[in-house]
Amino acid sequence: MTLDIKALRESFEGPHCLLTTSDGLTLFLRKWESRSENPRKSAVLILHGITAYSGPYSVLAEPLTERGFTVYGLDMRGHGMSDGGRGDCPGKERYIMDICQTMDFVSDCHEVMVVVGHSLGVLSTIFAMSRCLDKIDGAVLLSAGRALREGASGDLSAIQKMRIIANSIVSPGKPVIKYQREGMVGLDDPLFNFRYTLRFMRIVSFDTERFPDRLDIPVFVGIGDSDELFSVESCKELYEEIPSESKEFYVARGAKHAEFPEGSWSPLFDWMETNFK
Repeated sequence: MTLDIKALRESFEGPHCLLTTSDGLTLFLRKWESRSENPRKSAVLILHGITAYSGPYSVLAEPLTERGFTVYGLDMRGHGMSDGGRGDCPGKERYIMDICQTMDFVSDCHEVMVVVGHSLGVLSTIFAMSRCLDKIDGAVLLSAGRALREGASGDLSAIQKMRIIANSIVSPGKPVIKYQREGMVGLDDPLFNFRYTLRFMRIVSFDTERFPDRLDIPVFVGIGDSDELFSVESCKELYEEIPSESKEFYVARGAKHAEFPEGSWSPLFDWMETNFK
């Protein structure tokens, strides 16, 4: 099914912002307004996981708005209601520029910005730390680790890999990789992506990306004890790499990779209230 992304944006009635990238595309930035009588000076920017977009993250955004935070959720290029070929991005530099330009916008509107990255959004946050760390006053990294659980992603045959490479050489912007795993959410939501280009999947490899040598910001790292993709140990390994003197590690009981029972992230919300005005 082909989506009319522009029409979807024009018909969207909730609070949002539209950003124009340096290469002329429109990015959709969902907004959840503070619901407190005393709004905080701090804003939150949510970076979503693979296949997803900003909409489902109301589960994190709404409790934060009750605590006085203004929350934004970026639909990455090629996702949700942002422009771009579905499941595609022309390169790593462009991917990072989109995030940093969004951070510029949020920082211009708020004194303090905390980035919340979920799954792929954790890698997106690390990318941003390498290029626009001066915009980030705190970071929350959820549901990610250094290595996937064994068997979490299906292996491709040699013939399938050859076909993907051949098709990508001819049409690099054509989605040729089907993303699938056990327990996926969003299967009935047309704004979720389940097909990606080879060049996008190469951009989002976690293998070699590292944190800056120093982070003078507070960092919260969390994972569900029933996460299907990453083990608690793998997430803890990532946590140990973070060069911040102010960091916290938390395991959410009963939480899966993208399914969170009510109250799962209460310690995160408490941490936000404590660290950001």
